[in-house]
Amino acid sequence: MPRARSRLGLATGAVVTALALGCPPASAVPLEVTPTAVAAAAVPQGDAIRQIPLQGAVNVRDMGGYRTYDGKETRYGQVYRADALSKLTDADVAALGRLGLAKVVDFRVAPEVQYDGPDRLPPGLAATSRPVTDNGLFARLLTAIGSADPVRQEEMLGGGRAAAFMRDVYRTFVTSPENRARFAETLRDLAHSDRRSPALYHCTSGKDRTGWTSYLLLRALGVPSRTAEQDYLASNTYRAAHDARVRAGLKQSGLMQNPDLLIPLQEVRLDYLDAALERVEAEYGGLYGYLTRGLGLDHRTLAALRAALLRP
Repeated sequence: MPRARSRLGLATGAVVTALALGCPPASAVPLEVTPTAVAAAAVPQGDAIRQIPLQGAVNVRDMGGYRTYDGKETRYGQVYRADALSKLTDADVAALGRLGLAKVVDFRVAPEVQYDGPDRLPPGLAATSRPVTDNGLFARLLTAIGSADPVRQEEMLGGGRAAAFMRDVYRTFVTSPENRARFAETLRDLAHSDRRSPALYHCTSGKDRTGWTSYLLLRALGVPSRTAEQDYLASNTYRAAHDARVRAGLKQSGLMQNPDLLIPLQEVRLDYLDAALERVEAEYGGLYGYLTRGLGLDHRTLAALRAALLRP
């Protein structure tokens, strides 16, 4: 699938570059990019991945600092991605307040919100509920862990079943009309934002639904696929210590003899991303087709996205 990711990246780069030049998108014409130019654009400039350190959330990041094919850079302080904000401390809420957020989008489904609680946000800011199905992942986790039965847990999660389940989750990001509508609404919000109205979107772990949204956003802005993948995979770094503590706690409590069964559910992996991109290729012929026909984002919206979120 790496070749498919490359084809998708070049097609999207051609479209956004054409939009930036004010031309009709020549989607049928491949973008000519030299290997040197791609390599230079793919390397994050400076502190490209900027974590927002909080006590009650571990995967909160500023989406600024990424270079595009045409030499622009995503703005800092404009768009943030995060995991659940329900466990924030008072100090965390104050820190979030200093970001000046105007909109928070919550991708969690109702059972997740009921279990973890609603977002804790600065005064005057309310989350917009925009649930993207997790394909039953949350319920599956609760069932497996709650059974405290190692045989049943192995049957549900072992033998590659957990990873296969995650690939199915990612496919629904492309195949589900409801999911596509949620992603489209969020990207439209970002396209119509300005520097006085930063936005944040999140799910429970900030890695799958949030990761796919971030990948789409970066690709739509003309950021090379290698860089967008680095942002996607960074969730493994930021979540590693927290997720390891969760596994250790489950073993210590006796709920799981083999908590490593959860690792495929806790991690992000390129083959999960590839599962979604394969559906994009099969159903829409590429990422540009998914953005325009699947999500219904017209050329004006894609151009507005670049105008709002890129700086020279």
